[in-house]
This record gives sequence, C-alpha cells and structure tokens, in this order.
Amino acid sequence: MAASCIVKEMLQASVSDMKNTVADLERKLSSVEDEGNEWKTRYETQVELNKQLERQIHALQEKSEYIRGNPTDRLSSIRSYDQMPVGALNQYLKRLEEEKILMENHLKDFELRIDQEAKAYYKVNDERRMYISEIAQTSAAQEAVKKQTTDPGHVTREKQAHKGVHNASTKKQTTSKKKDAARKTTKQSVS
Repeated sequence: MAASCIVKEMLQASVSDMKNTVADLERKLSSVEDEGNEWKTRYETQVELNKQLERQIHALQEKSEYIRGNPTDRLSSIRSYDQMPVGALNQYLKRLEEEKILMENHLKDFELRIDQEAKAYYKVNDERRMYISEIAQTSAAQEAVKKQTTDPGHVTREKQAHKGVHNASTKKQTTSKKKDAARKTTKQSVS
C-alpha cells in the first residue's frame, strides 16, 4: 500500500514536471512565432526593394533599346562628350567609376545581408521545429502517464507482477531453508 502511494506521488510529480516543461516550451514557441513577424517585415521590405530595382532595370533596358533603335540619338550623346573639355570628361569618368564602386559595394552588402538573414531564418526555423518536436514528445509522454494513472487494469497487472516476483522469492527462500535442514539432518545421521 505504501509502495503504491509512493509510485502515485512520483507519477504526480512527473506529470507536474511535464506540465511545466510543456508550458515553458509553449512560451518559447510563442516567442519564436513573434520573431516570425520580424521576418515577415524583413521579407516585405526586401520584396519592395526588389520591385524598385526591377523597375529601374526595366527603365534602363527601355532606354538602352531606344538608343540602339535610333542611331542619331546615339551619335548626339557621343557628340555631347566630344564637346566637353578633357578635364570635365576626366571628372565625369571619375564620378562614374565612384558610382560603379558604390553600386558594387551596395550589391555586396545586399548579398551579405541576404546570406546572413537566410542563415538566421534557417536557424530560427530549426529551433522552432525542435521546440515543436519537444512539445509533441512531452505531450505524448504526459498522455501516457495520464493513461497509466487512470488505467486500473495496468495498476492491477503491475501489482500481480510485483506479487509474482515477491512470491517467487519467498518460495525460493522456503525451498532453500528446507534443503539446508535436509543437509543438516543428513550430516548428523552420517556422523
């Protein structure tokens, strides 16, 4: 009777611990879900930036096609450079080179940010999956413990198994005592 009370108390303590663990994991999961909003905002910002860049690309492509299609315009732009003094052309060339370097740096920065955000996203997503898995495992274990505590057939089988082990050990002790007594009797009669 005392052993069953101890087992019951241990099971209740285990259920309580599991409930606390589930609550902690659910809190962590909700905080991870809150981070999802941050990722959504970043994603939307990136999509908007991509749309702007696509519009710029499209405008430049149209301008390029227009210049290619009309040779007189191409020549007029070349003539405007012909009319510029050499110093102004050098300054214009330096400015264009600076813009090119600036654009290349922006491109590298965006590539780096995308890589970092992708790594962070996958890390957070893996953590989220791990927490969901832990919650599922803990919930399953908690349900199993609840079933064990509420299943009277399980308790009865456990008691029978315990009694069987106890009875078997008692029978072994009784049998060994009888054998010892028989050996003593045989030794005494031989002497």
